[in-house]
Amino acid sequence: MVNVAAANREALDRLCRARPAWTGVGLAREALGLAGRTLLHAGPPISWQQMCWPMRGAVRAAIMFEGWARSAEDADALAAAGEVTFAPCHSRGAVGPMAGIISPGTPVLVVEDRVNGTSAFSFIADGPWGHQLRFGAHGPETLAGLAWIRDVAAPAFQTVLEREGPIDLASLMAQALAMGDELHMRNAAATGLLARRLAAPLVAAVASTKDLEAILRFVARDNDQFFLAWSMCAAKAATRSIEGLEGSTVVSAMARNGVLFGIRVAGTGDRWFIGSASVVEGLYFPGFRASDANRDTGDSAIMETYGLGGMAMAVSPAVHKIVGAKSFADALATTQEMAEICVGANPLFPIAPLGDQGTPTGIDIRKVVRTGIVPKINTAIAHASAPRMIGAGIATPPLEPFVDALVAFGERYPG
Repeated sequence: MVNVAAANREALDRLCRARPAWTGVGLAREALGLAGRTLLHAGPPISWQQMCWPMRGAVRAAIMFEGWARSAEDADALAAAGEVTFAPCHSRGAVGPMAGIISPGTPVLVVEDRVNGTSAFSFIADGPWGHQLRFGAHGPETLAGLAWIRDVAAPAFQTVLEREGPIDLASLMAQALAMGDELHMRNAAATGLLARRLAAPLVAAVASTKDLEAILRFVARDNDQFFLAWSMCAAKAATRSIEGLEGSTVVSAMARNGVLFGIRVAGTGDRWFIGSASVVEGLYFPGFRASDANRDTGDSAIMETYGLGGMAMAVSPAVHKIVGAKSFADALATTQEMAEICVGANPLFPIAPLGDQGTPTGIDIRKVVRTGIVPKINTAIAHASAPRMIGAGIATPPLEPFVDALVAFGERYPG
């Protein structure tokens, strides 16, 4: 008979000992073995016909970026005809914010956790707010921005890593947490720390003053969420350590694609358990309201899977205002509630207001089903029919996938 308690202790140990580091940048075709007309997307499996507007827009951008079609209309026709293969980012050990589209020519971060022997990948967040592929933008500015990242920014980052060696993301994230980031919807401190770490090496690595200025502005200016791709990649590298762990009821992935919400569980391998993506409760930018919003979207719930984001709201007095929590006391209570559904706590991420106990880590499907408490996910809100972020809030996923996962676990491990 399987020893679930022992398996879950092992899962928690692997998550807590993880020390992800940024080791490289490469194109997805080499780093992920992404061949042919294949696109990766956020969330559980979904077809072109099911996709929401932001994801379809991102698919259009990726198809045109790759040169498979010259116009959005031609891109739609190609996808509708079944000429493009779609797969979840998680199927290749990758994660993508919001729409999450990764194409073969996309530069991806390479993050390794050498303690657990895992690696993970994510694309580099693109462009100004109005032109981001991840929110469905697919105009000329978006395509130009993607090409600039591929041709200018990504090679510069790779040169820095070759000269300087890996950048320790675990220690950087721990420091940022102590500075008020919960590392999902607030990455201001982490972005600043990364910019400081990169600035001098970039000066040495980039010969063109024009390119150097553009890269430093890209890293450091007008986007406090720049670090999100790095934090997601680090979290994915850590959580990959529990994938396939026999007998464990700990969640190894949570993801959404604007239509569906899905989870994977360590002891049931690659199988997805799926429900409907939820409506995000939160705050909207001026001029927008709930009726403008798409449903919950993106692979960024990997942060909560790793014990950050909504699990860590108690460390971030600022984030409760961003996501619409009533007060800091409410944020504190959220973290305490999340502890009820987790296996333990991660000492790498201490919470000062709770006596330096670690953030709740290792979501246990048994505890979710028994208590009816589901993970709280801090998230951005995408417009349902325009390429923009329109607010931020807290997503409450459906209970059904956790129930289905527990039933499947019981069938796999009788008794």
